[in-house]
Amino acid sequence: MQTKLIPLAAVALACAGTQVQAQEVVKIGYVGPMSGQSAHLGTDTQNGTRLAIEDLNAKGFKIDGKPVKFVLQAEDDAADPKQATSAAQKLADAKINGVIGHQTSGTSIPASRIYYNAGIPQISASATSPVYTHQKFNTTFRVVANDNKLGATLGQYAVQKLGAKKIAVIDDRTAYGQGVADEFGKGARKVGAGAVQIVAREFTNDKATDFNAILTNIRAKNPDLVFFGGMDSVGGPLLRQMKALGIKARLMGGDGICTEAMPRLAGATTGEAPIVCAEAGGVAAGQQKKMEEFAARYKKRYNQNLQIYAPYAYDATMAMVQAMADAKSADPKKYLPFLAKVKYAGVTGEIAFDAFGDIKDGALTLYTFKDGKRTLIEVVK
Repeated sequence: MQTKLIPLAAVALACAGTQVQAQEVVKIGYVGPMSGQSAHLGTDTQNGTRLAIEDLNAKGFKIDGKPVKFVLQAEDDAADPKQATSAAQKLADAKINGVIGHQTSGTSIPASRIYYNAGIPQISASATSPVYTHQKFNTTFRVVANDNKLGATLGQYAVQKLGAKKIAVIDDRTAYGQGVADEFGKGARKVGAGAVQIVAREFTNDKATDFNAILTNIRAKNPDLVFFGGMDSVGGPLLRQMKALGIKARLMGGDGICTEAMPRLAGATTGEAPIVCAEAGGVAAGQQKKMEEFAARYKKRYNQNLQIYAPYAYDATMAMVQAMADAKSADPKKYLPFLAKVKYAGVTGEIAFDAFGDIKDGALTLYTFKDGKRTLIEVVK
């Protein structure tokens, strides 16, 4: 009897091995800053991507009726363009099926050429520079509104709702920071009709910690609003030093400073020098329940509050996989045309792209901070 059982067991093991081999592995790449000053944001975005992959695997997602296993290959670009291209080439060499990232415009833009040359679809959950999707690369997509809309909307809001007359503008010289600051200035001037003055136009960098020189110059101009184009790791200390120098102007900025970490980075100043910021994205009232449920799941999974980009990375991943399902293939060249016309009902709203790869009808959410907590003002489109 024993000699008969051994061959049967061997056959069973062989069959099991065949089943495992038959399960297609789909590799999703993620690239963002996992080190450096913006690591907390890069981690947040990676967490959103990972949560989507875990959900897909948990429900046994199939493509063309066949089970697939999704795996995440994450790379650190430290928000540095050179490191970003190295990471992108590594993913391209690994024959990745699709990429979520990069986080910043300054890294997404140079990396996008590598993905385009390799034919790999790329969806950024946060890069907002118009240049990113206007390079005639059919592989580039984003799930948030671009800087043209974000900056212009903030400029209009500063003048029409906040009554700003004398404005100082600072940017960190990154593609994102400079782009959103320039569009803010255009938006403010457009609705200001000559009544608005840009009294100072200053520059720093994305690793700066000392702003005494530029803030001293700004203080002499007595602005009622300071706009900063950059990330919270610079915006927080900037606001702290504004307070120390007695500058009572509001601080305004884009999604880079619209984070849960901003109050901590700015110290106690957030309660005394109001911040108004806008997140590229946002959900209308009917979508709020989905977002709250996602935030609760995120906190349970990672034991921390989400920052900004996690739900957008989650939706970007799900939209990419939806395109694979529609195409009945995870082969990039086969599902790419389906991604261009995908419609996915996500946590953040419907994901659908225009001819450039920009999100259609992208929303913006305006926030302030009260008692150290980010507080909704309104969602605009």
